Amino acid sequence: MTGPLRLGLVGLGAISPYYLAAAERLPEWRLTAVCDARAEVLEQFPGRAARFSDLRTLLDRARPDALVVAVPNDVHLPLCRDALAVGVPVCVEKPLALTAAEGSLLVELAQRGGVPLMTAFHRRYNDAVRALARRTTGREIRSVRVRYLERIEEHLGGEDWYLDPARCGGCVADNGPNALDLVRLLLGELSVTGCDIRRDGSGIDRQAVIRLRGRTGTTASVELDWSYPGELKDIEVELADGEVLHADMLAVHTGFKASLWHEYEAILTEFAALVRTGAPAGPGAHGGLPSLELVEAAYRCARPAPHATAAEADR
Repeated sequence: MTGPLRLGLVGLGAISPYYLAAAERLPEWRLTAVCDARAEVLEQFPGRAARFSDLRTLLDRARPDALVVAVPNDVHLPLCRDALAVGVPVCVEKPLALTAAEGSLLVELAQRGGVPLMTAFHRRYNDAVRALARRTTGREIRSVRVRYLERIEEHLGGEDWYLDPARCGGCVADNGPNALDLVRLLLGELSVTGCDIRRDGSGIDRQAVIRLRGRTGTTASVELDWSYPGELKDIEVELADGEVLHADMLAVHTGFKASLWHEYEAILTEFAALVRTGAPAGPGAHGGLPSLELVEAAYRCARPAPHATAAEADR
């Protein structure tokens, strides 16, 4: 392919501005079409791209070279499946799907059709994370701790599906894949050795600690919190020689969610390269399926914990 790639975007919710801004800045892309089931959202979208309320119609009429899927977690499977079935490469927001079984279906479809499939774990593209990963290359790691703490109500962007256990699950199912992917970035294959989850009265995960082990015995932990007063997202790595390295994902990025702009630009840069090479996703590509498997393992071994109190949920 020569010239800019034609990009379609399905889902004009809270995360879409980061994709739209990245596509506008990058010469690799030309936004061709957008899709959202909500008529009032489409009406407010500027007229620089064709607008559709149905993905299959978009795929048939706009014929994009690639598609970004940024919709609620519970509809990742059908929309990604529709695009992959007609040979359109997909970059889907994490998690790849609601369950590992659904994720496996998408990976198999991508492999069978030779179609690129990428899961957008935006935190692995964070500049501080990348710098940390470079500093650990070739060095023995003793332990890793990832903290992913926020008050979820401040991050909804008007989308209440995050608070529906059937559509999202909670901090383990939604933020867990991003945090787990960071550990995989540093350690490779992982197994879950323990998990503690605290839920609110509606069944949503509000806090969790996931304990992990790498292939060489390196230990790791992921701390998740959807009731944290503010926002804290960082990585601490202890090396075998005793040196401790730290990466603050929010440092130097002033303003609410300001770190996301450069992360999503890096995602679309890599997605463009993937589309041009035409390489389909393998089971470990960008951790889409492995992260789902780790999430399910965490839920399976979670020790019973009392529900969060109303005060803790509002903390």
